[in-house]
Formats: sequence, structure tokens, C-alpha cells
Amino acid sequence: MTDTAAFPCARFIKEIGRGPNGARALTREDTYALYEAMLDDRVSDLELGAVLLAYRVKGETAAELAAMLAAAHRSFEPLHIQNGRDHARPVSIPTYNGARKQPNLTPLLALLLAREGVPVLVHGVTDDPGRVTSAAIFAELGIQESASHDEIEDNLASRRLAFAPIAVLAPKLARLLAIRRIMGVRNSTHTLVKILQPFAQPGLRLVNYTHPEYRESLTGLFTEHPDAAAGGALLARGTEGEAVADTRRQVQVDWFHDGHSETLISPERSSPEAPVVAMPGALDAATTARWIETVLRGEAPIPPALARQAELITDIVRRQ
Repeated sequence: MTDTAAFPCARFIKEIGRGPNGARALTREDTYALYEAMLDDRVSDLELGAVLLAYRVKGETAAELAAMLAAAHRSFEPLHIQNGRDHARPVSIPTYNGARKQPNLTPLLALLLAREGVPVLVHGVTDDPGRVTSAAIFAELGIQESASHDEIEDNLASRRLAFAPIAVLAPKLARLLAIRRIMGVRNSTHTLVKILQPFAQPGLRLVNYTHPEYRESLTGLFTEHPDAAAGGALLARGTEGEAVADTRRQVQVDWFHDGHSETLISPERSSPEAPVVAMPGALDAATTARWIETVLRGEAPIPPALARQAELITDIVRRQ
């Protein structure tokens, strides 16, 4: 039974709200209780804004992220699906940024994996002003968003691919994400949705970061808190915040699993002598979708970095 009592936050704000130099991390128990109350809408608007901005300035420690993630996982029903062809475990790909400067190729990655028999859940936002979202590209490809929890599971079983709006997958998290439209800045939930383990039987997650400090906190999360890495996580710098390989350069890819960490791909510098990678002629959803179709038909080559990423993921999920 969900607690509906108001949750006072003054003592927490006193710890995390002292600025970048004076703020202190909360204990795991306090972090869990605070984030659970935020998810359950038991924190007043004034206090919620203060908490979100305090963490925006302070940043979350690995332990705080682990506690928040545990609360997030308790807030929604996990997905139950069967493994794919060759016993491939499922993969989840977060898509919460879209594209502004480069084509958004997250849908292409998902379709390449599904074609290999890997069940792929893409979850994220359906719209983001000024950006081309994966949802818009999927719609152009005739792949509609799943409208319910059951429909997500059905789509994963029937076609090995589902796009789930976060409002369908985890409504409580969606509410906290939407506060960005009011406050103008992202909050801790934007990090959490990118590291969600949405499956009851843990699957592989693609996790990306934009700023170097998040690489440190996420590495700490997956190495110091093994439960957070259940099913395995591939960590790499994102392409405009998307978990798809950058076609311009090869970034480092680390695999966290079973209490271990491995660097599977080392970073490579871009070179002016590197061959030009054929890309869509425009960034809009329709143009990107038509180009993806030509790639899937074999009429245009898969960008090498993307092909390498898909091959790596497929290999990992077929190992167990």
C-alpha cells in the first residue's frame, strides 16, 4: 500500500543544498526514502524544486544513484519476456535526447539487433521541441509506440522490437521528467531513466553519458553496487545524448557485468583521412526513416561504428 502522507524535506535539503563545496551526500536509507516520496508525489512543489536544484548543483554520488535506482525500480512493473533467437537476452536502449546536429540512428541500431533475433526495448520520450526523437522516426517507419504494459510485452514477443514511452513503462518517473518543462533544467531522473533495468529477468542495458563527471559516477555505480549492474551494462559516451555509436569517431565502450569491468573497445581519434560515412541528407524524421530503410534493404552500407556496436551487443547477449 502506497504511503500518501506528506514528506517533509527540510533536513534533506539542509544536507544537499549547501552548494558544490558544502553539500553532503545523503545516506542510502535517506536517499531511498526521499526519492520514493518524490515518485509517490508526497513532496510539496516548493521542496521538490529545492531538492532537484540541489542535486543539479551537487551531483549524485554512486551510492545515492544506487538508492534512487532501487526506488525507481520499485515504482513500476518489470517486463516479462522470453529470450530471442539463439537464446539472446533482451536489450534495453534509452532514448531521451533525440538529435539536433546529427541524424538520430537509435532506431537503426534497434532494428539491426531485432533482425538478428535480439529482443530490443527502446524506451524514452515521445517528443522534445527542437530535436528529432526516436519516436518520430519509428512512426515514420510504421512502428507505433506501445500503448500499455501488455502491448510492450506482446511486441517484444512477436517482432522482437518495442518502443515504449516512459509514460507507459514507468509513469511515476515520467512525471518527474516532465518537470524539466517547468524548471528549464534536467534533474536526477534524467540520469536514472538511462540506467533503468526494465526486465524482470535482467537484460543488457546500453548506458550513455554526455559529461565526463557522469562517466565517473556511473562507473562507481556499476562497480561498487553490483545489484545496479544486474544483467550487464555497456557504458559509452553518447551521441548527442543517445546510446548509439558516433559515426564520426570510435568512443570507449566499457562492459560491467558479474562484478567485473572490461574495456571492450578503446577510443580512437577522428582522422581527416578516414573514409566518409554515407549519412541521411537531412535530419528530419521522414528523411532519416527513408535512409534507414535503404540500409536495411542493403542498398546503403551500415556505418562501420554502428555495425561494430550491433555486432558487439549481439555477441554479448548470446553468451549466456
